Amino acid sequence: MSDAQNLPSNGLSYKQAGVDIDAGNALVEAIKPAVRSTRRPGADGEIGGFGGLFDLKAAGFVDPVLVAANDGVGTKLKIAIDTGKHDTIGQDLVAMCVNDLIVQGAEPLFFLDYLATGKLDVDQGKAIVEGIAHGCRLAGCALIGGETAEMPGMYHGNDYDLAGFAVGAAERDALLPRRDIAAGDVLVAIASSGVHSNGYSLVRKIVEMSGLAWDAPAPFADGKTLAEALLEPTRIYVKPILAALKAGLGVKALAHITGGGFIDNIPRVLPDELAADINLGAVSVPPVFGWLARTGGMNEREMLRTFNCGVGMLIAVTPGDAEQLVESLTASGEVAAIVGALTPRSGEPVTFGGKLAL
Repeated sequence: MSDAQNLPSNGLSYKQAGVDIDAGNALVEAIKPAVRSTRRPGADGEIGGFGGLFDLKAAGFVDPVLVAANDGVGTKLKIAIDTGKHDTIGQDLVAMCVNDLIVQGAEPLFFLDYLATGKLDVDQGKAIVEGIAHGCRLAGCALIGGETAEMPGMYHGNDYDLAGFAVGAAERDALLPRRDIAAGDVLVAIASSGVHSNGYSLVRKIVEMSGLAWDAPAPFADGKTLAEALLEPTRIYVKPILAALKAGLGVKALAHITGGGFIDNIPRVLPDELAADINLGAVSVPPVFGWLARTGGMNEREMLRTFNCGVGMLIAVTPGDAEQLVESLTASGEVAAIVGALTPRSGEPVTFGGKLAL
């Protein structure tokens, strides 16, 4: 008699341990249309294999340098989990990765996601991945694969976590920041869509202090609940910036304003001898930041080192091209404005004039 025939008929299954292989397979089938919608030159395969393929030659590159980035969404996920609204968080995940790629002058090529949960809900997973696919379409990159991990005992209740991985490419001589960045270069800000995906541990603490429920009307956004307003997805800046780069508009450096706000992110793209001087009065501050500052009793300095305060991306550009860059970004649907200039550094790497309109 074989060993298999000797096994007890009441033996445990993987499903009884909390992992449903059939649900995982059902999710793969459910998301295939969303994944197909992200195809682009260089990537036209199906998901479901052991790895995703990308053809750089088919994408039109001659002497490329690959640029990679990975990120998550942070505790903004808790708002999605607590409210059952999962359709926009995927765009946040893509945005946090691809906006970092464009800062290097790289065109995002492909994206992979990682979804970890205690118990896989196919409808929830489908909503998340459809949001990821939407973000990929906005960025012009292909969703070529991913991983869903069902881990009972690691995640409890409805909790889940997301991570994203993006790879882009730039021609070797087009990488940013440029070496000729100099004092006198103009700083152009592109507006954010709100809080984006940083500072949500503090946001959630302020909401708790306010006593407002997630389904209460947002005090700073007409016609939206508090949750809907705070789940406004991170804006993806790839296509308008790529258009400006291809038009030769003198872009020398970009800073993605994420965790650490103005104070920590801008110096990351500046040489040691330069500082950024920003006129805060020229920054258009969305109402959500005024509400957060007032409700949380936060001073301007703390706002500037925690949140984007209305600026999702900052661009250093040749002075003669600044106005044309603003026009190009505006034509692409962005809100952009000149907010300062680079100066010789004599102290702090970022200096401020004026005040935020909080």
